[in-house]
Amino acid sequence: MTFGHEALRDARGCELYSLNDINRLGTREKELIYGSLLPPRLLELLERRGGCLNFIAPEGLRLLRIEARLRPSDRDLIFFLELCDTQHGQMELSFCIIADPAAERFDVDLDQQGRDNCFTTLGRNLPEEQRAMAAGLFPNQTRRGMRMFGEFLPLLERLTGRLGMQLIVAEPLTYDNAIRYEHYGFDYLVGKRLMQEIDAGFAPGGELYRRLDGSTPFRLRGMERSVLGRSWAIHDGILDEPWDGVRIYKTIGVHADVDTFPTRERKEV
Repeated sequence: MTFGHEALRDARGCELYSLNDINRLGTREKELIYGSLLPPRLLELLERRGGCLNFIAPEGLRLLRIEARLRPSDRDLIFFLELCDTQHGQMELSFCIIADPAAERFDVDLDQQGRDNCFTTLGRNLPEEQRAMAAGLFPNQTRRGMRMFGEFLPLLERLTGRLGMQLIVAEPLTYDNAIRYEHYGFDYLVGKRLMQEIDAGFAPGGELYRRLDGSTPFRLRGMERSVLGRSWAIHDGILDEPWDGVRIYKTIGVHADVDTFPTRERKEV
């Protein structure tokens, strides 16, 4: 039992300890459990618009994916969640995307021929990235978010705690993700020193500050003052090496009070 959460049990009263245990259950029972991860505001939107939910939770695997669309034919998901649990009894938050379906789409996930660029590993769509940045989106965002992560995280913490786990672990894919996770109480397994070095580097006189030389639209002076600007500059390769290897964790029920960018514009996260 973790932080006072009632143990999770199946319909027969057997205690459940992992996603693998839940995935052994019948479809209706496991989807009822996994449905508890969906914020009420998201469920209300799906019900109002006739949206569809897809739970991917194969028996024998320690994996869960939840996909939500407003219409079955929609290309874009409005909610995507991927979880797995580790051999060390931790919940791994692999992906969580909550996108506003009414917001403008920016094709930063496609190359200029319309092919998936696999999170820019197969090339960047620079015109779309510039449009997205100008609209206030962060790297890899195709649409503005619905500001719902703060509603989702307590639901994930509750399920994780009920399974007897104490930690949620994740790997931020971008600098802004890391800052956002800090805001919600995460600390670093690996990468805190890097985040502190980035903050020092963007301070006036720092190396990253000097590299904001206007050589690209993503390296303009002034970008050092915001999470948005810093994240796009890092996405543009301003660091000496690619963004990689940052690992974070949250102890269930505990806010770590980590802040590696204390002068940031608070409205961003």
